[in-house]
Amino acid sequence: MADPTPTTTAAAPTPAPAPAPAPTAPQQASASALPEGITDPNYTPPPLKKELQEEGHFVPERMDDATLLRFLRARKFDVVKAKEMLLNCEQWRKDFGVDEIVKNFDFKEKDQVNQYYPQYYHKTDIDGRPIYIEQLGNIDVKALYSITTQERLKQRLVHEYEKFLSSRLPACSKSIGHPVETSCTILDLSGVSLKAFYKVSDYVMAAASIGQDRYPETMGKFYIINAPWTFTTVWMVIKPWLDEVTVNKIKILGSNYQSELLQQIGKENLPKEFGGSCDCKGLGGCMVSDAGPWNPAA
Repeated sequence: MADPTPTTTAAAPTPAPAPAPAPTAPQQASASALPEGITDPNYTPPPLKKELQEEGHFVPERMDDATLLRFLRARKFDVVKAKEMLLNCEQWRKDFGVDEIVKNFDFKEKDQVNQYYPQYYHKTDIDGRPIYIEQLGNIDVKALYSITTQERLKQRLVHEYEKFLSSRLPACSKSIGHPVETSCTILDLSGVSLKAFYKVSDYVMAAASIGQDRYPETMGKFYIINAPWTFTTVWMVIKPWLDEVTVNKIKILGSNYQSELLQQIGKENLPKEFGGSCDCKGLGGCMVSDAGPWNPAA
């Protein structure tokens, strides 16, 4: 069929557009499909993965793309340094007996320890991160170490990190509909004295070292609340043990912290004692409910 539009003088041909510049590496990375659990557009673990495979160090069940990316982030995408960090972690896992802890660790003294040093996961923040809460205000070091030991506290910490990676994060990711890679931590210093802190500082610094060296880039948000004016002295002790990236994620708040927390955590997910409305039923309340996507029965 003929074109009904009347014709006049032929128009000059439109010049061909100039070729688009080639995309940069980050652009290529962000344009390509990312592996499951990956959100960083600068994702580049294949070279690290390839090196580990060629050298016989690759452990498929522990070195998925999300894990390799965490170690790369921790070393600012320097493959050599990330590989060194990862291999050091693998040696530590053997020395510390992590696989045995995952299979057989039983923290029978948990309820007693929670009387002096409450530590628990409870629901999620607005981004889907699992919320982890520690309360140092009730700490009685002498009583604590009559119930348990620093070594068992570290074993419990490692057991919780492994559970965090294997079950809590996947459940949170499924619940919110996008990959969740980090936690939201609340450290409550209400009632803490300098004397009590220094007595437990060895464990606190050991725990910080395990977190940043063995489970890097798992901290998303970190709020220190009810920080007394004397905390400046404590912070000067802790800060040198932490890398710059970790330090920049920490917010130190006084007693008027509620509005800040509620910007990140829905009121219904925050325990009442911290300004929320959650009041889990049952003996022990929010502290022992283990409520969250990882525990549908709670």
